[in-house]
Amino acid sequence: MSHHNLVRPVQRVRLLAMLLSGLPVAPVRAQAAPPPPANADIVVTASRADLLGKATTASQGTITRKEVELRPIYRAAQLYESIPGLVVTVHSGEGKAQQYLIRGFNLDHGTDFANFVDDMPVNRPTNTHGQGYSDLNFVIPQIVQGIDYTKGPYYAGIGDFGSVASSHTRLANEIPDQATLTIGTDGYQDGFVGGTAQLSADQRLLAAVDLGHYDGPWHPGQDFRKIDAALRYSQGNATDGASLTAMLYKSAGRLITDQPLRAIEDGAIGRYGTLDPTDASRSLRYSLSAHLDRPVGPGQLALSLYGIRSTMTLWNDFTHDLDDPVHGDQEQQDERRTTIGGAAAYTLHTTILGIDSETIVGFQGRDDTAFVDRKHSYRRTTILPDCEIEQADGPALSYPAVGGNCNADRVHLLDLAPYLQETARFASWLRVVAGVREEFYHATDTSEVTGASGIGHQWLFQPKGSVILGPWQKTELYVSAGRGFHSDDVRGVFGTVPEVGIPLSGGATPLLATTTGYEVGLRSDIIPKLVLQFAAFQQDFQSELTYNADSGQDEAGAPSRRQGIEVAGQYHPFRWLELNADLAFAKPRYRTGNLAAYDLDAPYIANAPSFIYSAGVLVDHLGRWSGSVVWRRLGKEHVNDGEATPTDPGYSEWNLNLGYALEQGWRLNVGIFNLFDTHDDASVYYYAARLPGEPAGGVDGLQVHPLEPRAARFSITKLF
Repeated sequence: MSHHNLVRPVQRVRLLAMLLSGLPVAPVRAQAAPPPPANADIVVTASRADLLGKATTASQGTITRKEVELRPIYRAAQLYESIPGLVVTVHSGEGKAQQYLIRGFNLDHGTDFANFVDDMPVNRPTNTHGQGYSDLNFVIPQIVQGIDYTKGPYYAGIGDFGSVASSHTRLANEIPDQATLTIGTDGYQDGFVGGTAQLSADQRLLAAVDLGHYDGPWHPGQDFRKIDAALRYSQGNATDGASLTAMLYKSAGRLITDQPLRAIEDGAIGRYGTLDPTDASRSLRYSLSAHLDRPVGPGQLALSLYGIRSTMTLWNDFTHDLDDPVHGDQEQQDERRTTIGGAAAYTLHTTILGIDSETIVGFQGRDDTAFVDRKHSYRRTTILPDCEIEQADGPALSYPAVGGNCNADRVHLLDLAPYLQETARFASWLRVVAGVREEFYHATDTSEVTGASGIGHQWLFQPKGSVILGPWQKTELYVSAGRGFHSDDVRGVFGTVPEVGIPLSGGATPLLATTTGYEVGLRSDIIPKLVLQFAAFQQDFQSELTYNADSGQDEAGAPSRRQGIEVAGQYHPFRWLELNADLAFAKPRYRTGNLAAYDLDAPYIANAPSFIYSAGVLVDHLGRWSGSVVWRRLGKEHVNDGEATPTDPGYSEWNLNLGYALEQGWRLNVGIFNLFDTHDDASVYYYAARLPGEPAGGVDGLQVHPLEPRAARFSITKLF
């Protein structure tokens, strides 16, 4: 899917120059303090909205529609790399949720990065493959209106998985009628058709369909096929209106997961090859979401409801012949899930004793019913009678499959959360934001393999707050603190699948693992045409979620701490030119104390980056030309959990998007990705695998998934 296909006719060409800034914005609708309405007094500075005087923290922000239209997008989820300091990469291929890295966290497939699309939660708790699994492949960039993002646990309207970062993707109510055809290297084809029917003066019906196919440089090719579709009815505006949206996503194809580096160096496979060409994925998601925004009495009411049905099957072989030298270690993971929920928020503005205040009273509820299983498969068949379970010490234990399943759990999750947020402006230079959130989380789990079951609940009180001083000379100072959490996989909490829980010596796995964060920062417009931001943060987690390749699951682990700073700037020397730069540094460490209880020798956290840079240039209104160029650098990381070595230097990548508007609504576009054909790796891990002829216990080593080589995509668009 190529977002850059939708560059507006004469109007856009920006080239990005350093991405890591964090401009402020409040999350969408009832999820937290609502974002300012479309007609609010916000100066849009190309890629991000300048919310000086309106933000809650120094690291909040909004990505504008203009950034969405211009950004070079290799895959849909890379749109979210517009969030300062966030890297979106892969380790298996197009059909799985991406890898997210920010603020010194490897958030795997989404463990602490909460994503919402049209206020629908994307993260899946107690997922068959990873806790908080967040597959954004269903997003259609052409209908994205903007992205509101937060960092840290400082927002009363943000709950599970949102304590490190969150994004709220807003969908457009209307887009121009258009059709785009894209072809590219490595077997890439994509077709998009979309438009809007004006039903009346304030009623609209938007429809969009996107079909794609991609082989990639892999051997064998991925043969990845997908269909995205959306139908959206909307009426009115952001403060007095309603919408109803149906979305569909279906995909299938091969997966090329991370491979042992030694297999590549020995010539057993090529750089883009795989030891198990039968690894694959299959996904289906369809949803219905509704919104209602109305002035009610003296305040503003926002309501949202949603229903989501998703199914997924993954076939992955990470460790090859380690556990089963005859058939290999491929696992089939299945999930069937139904999610229903909604949110409500009432916002009231008052003035008491000369103090202006905004009060938000909100409630969020979500209910998940899921069946998750794991099978020992061979070339995508599940006839194997035996399963393996990893042990912290000693060889894997073998046990018989039950109905073909190594584990199979029926899970029910209920998450209810009332919250209150108060913003008071005590003086022209002082405002205070105080919030509280009370989480009630209830879970049941029944294993169809062992017959074991569990039931439990937890309450969690979460205070949050910020003090904002200024603006003085167009400069504001921020101090923020708060408590948040992520839920843990209930199979580890109740012990039905032990490997997803904390090792027994580390204590019981909590249902809700708490985190505490602190942040100080500033934003300033004092220099003409330059927007600056700075944030320094510390965040402590009760339990770090890490991915265990042996079990194919996230598991709860040791307590951790991140400390870091972020610096960002956007400079607009001319109305048609933006330069922006984002720098982020972090020190990720397990908290020392009893590391041995978690089988750790040292406090180094695997795959947690120490820095992320980005840079670019954006050009706008340059005759018929439009486009952008983006550079991103993912920094050094330790790759063996609890060890100082080995390390991976990360990767560097340049991407280019260039468009030209022709007469009568035609547009041409070219995207070039990995412009300088760097041979870095997109993902690097360290764990034991066994190749033919190697010892029974396998060999610990680096497992790599390379960046795709230089690629080009060409698009032609017709606006009707």
